[in-house]
Amino acid sequence: MILVLIDHDLGELDPLSLRVITAARKLTSDVQAVAIGEVGANLAGVVGEYGAPILHVAKHAALTDYTPAASGRALAQLVETLEPEAVLAAGSPRGNEQLAHLATILDLPMAAECSVISLSKTAGAPHSVTRARWAANLLEEAFVHSDLLIATVLAFSVEAEAVPGAGPAKVEMFEVNLEPSDLLVRVLSRGGESSKGGVTLTDAKVIVSGGRGVGGPDGFAQLEELAGLLGGAVGCSRVVTSAGWRPHAEQVGQTGTKVAPDLYIAAGISGAMQHIAGCKNSKTIVVINTDPEAPIMAYADYAKIGDLHKVIPALTSAIREMKG
Repeated sequence: MILVLIDHDLGELDPLSLRVITAARKLTSDVQAVAIGEVGANLAGVVGEYGAPILHVAKHAALTDYTPAASGRALAQLVETLEPEAVLAAGSPRGNEQLAHLATILDLPMAAECSVISLSKTAGAPHSVTRARWAANLLEEAFVHSDLLIATVLAFSVEAEAVPGAGPAKVEMFEVNLEPSDLLVRVLSRGGESSKGGVTLTDAKVIVSGGRGVGGPDGFAQLEELAGLLGGAVGCSRVVTSAGWRPHAEQVGQTGTKVAPDLYIAAGISGAMQHIAGCKNSKTIVVINTDPEAPIMAYADYAKIGDLHKVIPALTSAIREMKG
């Protein structure tokens, strides 16, 4: 049996988790899911639809928001009960962090960002994985010497596939015994831009992303206007969040959010390897940059060499006119 961690933010499902269920189903027909803390009313239905007939939900009074070490403790206790052959999660910052805590508690190795997983069918033989390294510019084939495989699945390496006719998952609650150290790092309150709701980077079909070339926080107003017209979200590069122009929740990249929209518009972004790792799964990439030699040009489906402060307003105006 494979146990899949279903990550959620205050009950809001991370869609990457459905891709992990699909990846697990390719390895075995026996897939179960686990969620930590309070979940939304529809979560069991979605999880069951994608192929996990059982959803274990960890209960504890302290599990009211993201608490990574406590997640690891809850997973460890469920692993002891169920004895799965593998525990998988999405290769997102949260997925990697929670499984790292699980691996530490169980004193076992963990394989992160796996695009290929092969479970050993022979007792004592290692599992094999292919891992994305160096912002997915290098693929590493490795053996994991452990009866239990703890691994995260590379974001967007598998398409989520629903199971025709599948019903909602059966919810099975389990109580968690936590230690004081499990609660040292946790979310106490929320505020700022990330609390406003709207289209998120992972859900957005269109992302308008800005880099150093935007010039400052005020320059993002025109990107927000364009994103709003297209029904999309605003993203940014790491240099932008480092400068404090935009919140980290909007960062696209290796240390931010990995995205795969239908359209990714990169304005004033040079295209460092870390940023490309976050956006290269986009179906169409449009680059607006004054530098024709910028690294991101190598990944562009379409490119406009020009000043984004002139190109973006002209594009916005044309879209408004087209919409009437």
